[in-house]
Formats: sequence, C-alpha cells, structure tokens
Amino acid sequence: MTDAFAIASPLLRLLDAETAHRATIAALKLLPYRAPPANDPRLAVRAFGLDFPNPIGLAAGFDKNAEVPDAMLGLGFGFVEVGTLTPRAQPGNPRPRAFRLIEDRAVINRYGFNNEGHAPALARLSKRALRGIVGVNIGANKDAADRVADYVAGVSAFADVASYFTINVSSPNTPGLRDLQEPAALSDLLARVVEARDAAPVRRPLLLKIAPDLTLAQLDAIVRVARDQRIDGMIVSNTTISRPLTLRSHFAKESGGLSGAPLFDLSTRMLAQTFLRVEGQFPLIGVGGVDSADAALAKIEAGATLVQLYSALVYEGPGLVARIKRGLIETLARDKEALAARIGKCATTACRAE
Repeated sequence: MTDAFAIASPLLRLLDAETAHRATIAALKLLPYRAPPANDPRLAVRAFGLDFPNPIGLAAGFDKNAEVPDAMLGLGFGFVEVGTLTPRAQPGNPRPRAFRLIEDRAVINRYGFNNEGHAPALARLSKRALRGIVGVNIGANKDAADRVADYVAGVSAFADVASYFTINVSSPNTPGLRDLQEPAALSDLLARVVEARDAAPVRRPLLLKIAPDLTLAQLDAIVRVARDQRIDGMIVSNTTISRPLTLRSHFAKESGGLSGAPLFDLSTRMLAQTFLRVEGQFPLIGVGGVDSADAALAKIEAGATLVQLYSALVYEGPGLVARIKRGLIETLARDKEALAARIGKCATTACRAE
C-alpha cells in the first residue's frame, strides 16, 4: 500500500481534494483483506474498557460512510473512527468544500456532515466479521427539528456494531451545531444519549468531541457537564475556525475547519487544559496536527491516553502509522525510565497546560 501511494500520490495531487479522497476510498475498497500487522506489546493500551493494540487511531472524517474500516486497520491503526453519520442521508455543503494548504501541511474543509445516513453504514458494519476497534461518530441532520433526537437515534442504531460512540457537537460546518456545547444544551444532550446507551443491549463507551476554539470558561463548563453526566471520555479536538497568521497558502481565507500541522499547538494546549480539569475521571484522546512520533508523544505528555490523526495522511501517506509506532518504540527502548518520568512529571505539574 505504501509503494502504491508513492506511485499514485502525484496523480492524486492533480485532482481536487475531495475527488482525490473519493478515489482513495474507492481504491481501498478494491484491495483484498489485509490482516492488521502485529503490534509490539509495549504499545498496547486499555481505555474505556477496551483493549487497543496500539494508541494510534484514525480520526473521523476519513471514512464517513464506514466503507473501509478494515482496510485502515490493515494499515496498522490501533482503532478507526467512522462518520460523522446522521440519521438521514444529506449532501452537505456545495462544492468545492475541501482545500489542501500544501505550503502549510494543512487542510480546510466545510463538508457539512455529507454522508449516506445510518442505514447504509449500519449494513456495512453489520457484515463485519473481523476483529478490531471501530468507533462510530454521530451527528445531527442540518434540518433536524430535534437535533438531540438525532444523536439518540445514532446510539440506538449502532449499539450492536460500534466499539464506542463519539458525540460530535464541535464541527464548525453545520450552522448552530456548536451551540450544543453550551452547558444547558449539552447537559440535556448527554443525559438523553446516556439514557439511550444504557437502554441498549450492550453498553458502549460514550465520548464527547469538543472544539479547540473554546474559552477556558467554556471549557470549565463543558468538562463539568461531562463529569456530571458520567461519560466515558473526551476527544480534543475538532478542527478550528481560527486562522494562524503563519498560513501561507492562497486557500487560507477559505471558510471551514482548519486541520493539519497549524492546528497542533492550539489543540494540544486545549488538550492539556482539559486534562487538568478532568482530574483523571476519564481518559482523553488527543487529535490535531499529529504527523510524527514526536507529535504523538507530545499529545500523550499533554494528557492523551490515545491519539488520532487524519490530515497528515494527505502529506505523509499510509506509511506514517508504522513510522509513528516505530518512533514510539525507539523512544521507549532508548530511555524508558526517562520517558516515564517525563510523562509522570507532566501529569502532576503545569507543563501540561503551558
């Protein structure tokens, strides 16, 4: 797959970002099944009651319709998150709506939860007879009369096939969606979703994905609600609506969520601040700008138990996963005690919030 990417990459760059992505999904669907590579046992992580073979996951957005989760697990990811999925199919925002900021190693998208809806994704996931952790990221239709009901429907629909759920209230591309991060709305949402989860035949972990653009006061309130509702974890963070002054690409002024390398610092600071407020009540997943073993380690030091990536695949290719895992193992082998002390120190001091 890595060699194929090296050959295909120049051709994919000739296509617009969304067409290239759809071509990649189509190609992955044609590949024969490939068993996930063996993982060094030192990379194994237990979180949310699940056993992850390694801490590197694929973030939501790559496989919106649950078409290729096993192909991505075959690339070495420790877990894959599909979606965002809404109850009914919706086309999303008008094209063009995805842009490569090559000079900045970034991506801007304003997709707007384009997906085929619950039914096709559920049919695909129900046919999976393979092992591997596959989370389902759920959202609400743009025109939903009761958006909370859409999240409840997602939990009910996928309870038998999801390894865990992610409640996505932080995409900037559906008008008004981020309003669900407000304390009263979020409390109602999580209460109803938790109730639906607990009524299902199998209890699945429930995670909340937040934006990186929150004030600390907003973060205080969100974490308080998350703890009160006893969810199982949080993902920090989604894309940002901010635009760093360092951006060089002519696409920098496009509207939508910015991801990739420029998101790293902002999302990692938000992760550290979230870690301090969670006080160990539940684990965190760090996402945003992860493109190397050093970046993954920085997320872990900032408080993440697991790490996700997506945009870096555009620039680094599928071999990135193996390189990150190899880098983590080399770090452990080189100085395991120093690494453990470094992470432990950050767990108890302000370095996680710097």
